Amino acid sequence: MGKQTTEMLKGTLEGIVLAILAGRAAYGYEITNWLRGQGFTEIAEGTIYALLVRIEQRSLVDVEKVPSAKGPPRKVYALNADGQESLNEFWKTWSFLTERIEQLHDQTTRPQEQGD
Repeated sequence: MGKQTTEMLKGTLEGIVLAILAGRAAYGYEITNWLRGQGFTEIAEGTIYALLVRIEQRSLVDVEKVPSAKGPPRKVYALNADGQESLNEFWKTWSFLTERIEQLHDQTTRPQEQGD
């Protein structure tokens, strides 16, 4: 990932993680692996864990400690009603931004007509 991709991802990563959790409950390592499988290969586990702490502190997820065969219990995160509301707002904002960016792209990449 280039620097620009990394910077853009920082602004959307919370919404992406909330969207993942809307599909199913998961723990940090699962989320990181899923993202890497989607091509976000340079996402550090620590980035995801820090984000999970923030969304837990903001009460956007419910957390359950589940026993693990390999070490301490895992924290499994599930989207709750407040998290769903935050995700809905993320999608509204995403739609607004992508529509405007597409409009700008179309306006700036079309051939200039004579007399413009």
